[in-house]
Amino acid sequence: MKAIRIHQFGGPDVLQYEDVPDPSPKAGEALIKIEAAGVNFIDTYQRSGAYKVPLPVTLGQEGGGTVSAVGAGVTAGLKAGDKVAWTGILGSYAESHAVPADRLIALPAGVTTKQGAALMLQGMTAHYLASSTYPLKAGDMCLVHAGAGGVGLLLTQIAKIRGARVITTVSTDEKAKLSRDAGADHVVMYTSQDFEEEVKKITGGKGVQVVYDSVGQTTFAKSLNCLAPRGMLALFGQSSGPVPPFDAQVLAQKGSLFLTRPTLVNYIATREELQQRSSDIFGWIAAGKLRLRMEFEFPLKDAARAHQALEGRKTTGKVLLIP
Repeated sequence: MKAIRIHQFGGPDVLQYEDVPDPSPKAGEALIKIEAAGVNFIDTYQRSGAYKVPLPVTLGQEGGGTVSAVGAGVTAGLKAGDKVAWTGILGSYAESHAVPADRLIALPAGVTTKQGAALMLQGMTAHYLASSTYPLKAGDMCLVHAGAGGVGLLLTQIAKIRGARVITTVSTDEKAKLSRDAGADHVVMYTSQDFEEEVKKITGGKGVQVVYDSVGQTTFAKSLNCLAPRGMLALFGQSSGPVPPFDAQVLAQKGSLFLTRPTLVNYIATREELQQRSSDIFGWIAAGKLRLRMEFEFPLKDAARAHQALEGRKTTGKVLLIP
């Protein structure tokens, strides 16, 4: 079968479209014919070597497809023909993948495998941020960076479901419209406005209860300055680069702030939590409470183009690879 592999760390040019042996399911696994793989910033971090993975490796942590076979001992009720999705399992940039059965989520009626591939990582990331890392409640105000990105659009909608008010940052007029359409109460154009100043104007100098920051290096210091006393900065990505070494005493000086660096794997560590989060997001999709934007699809062989588009801020919503 075909897969996208890397043999060394580097730019998008290290992504190789090559033949690899067909996988077969081991005990406790299911073999999936992949119909869509999600492209995420974590893939670019692993490709570049910012996050180390053993080489050579097939990239991709997220996908959706159809069960074609199950291994011995699979007790999750899975059978050939079931539509499923997963996240957190390397090897999804491929035509097939053997995935641990307890990490698979059966897709409900009306949810496609493309939607499953698009929602698992970004949807559950938005879910844990808004409902667990800092559980938003009515009257809270939050700041969401990269408001027109895949997580940003979903996080804005989930924040509104929970009754919060939302400020987002975006870079273009087109992205501003997408963010407003997702429910943002205020949109800041960070390319022409100072987001720290705008947040202080919007909040009357009080600041927000939480900043959800996937950008990292270029936003970190000002994100802290946007917080109300005892507010929280949830730093869940680093698309602009890693945050430099930081003196924790600054948190005290700025109002007894909280800083956390969460990651999805710790919020879906148990089967129960994985099912609960995925059930919520797929339920909201089915009920029309959550809208998913899937504008960008690339053939699997063009994974390098997909990475270039994502890193170049040329995408909005979800990016998919189609085998």
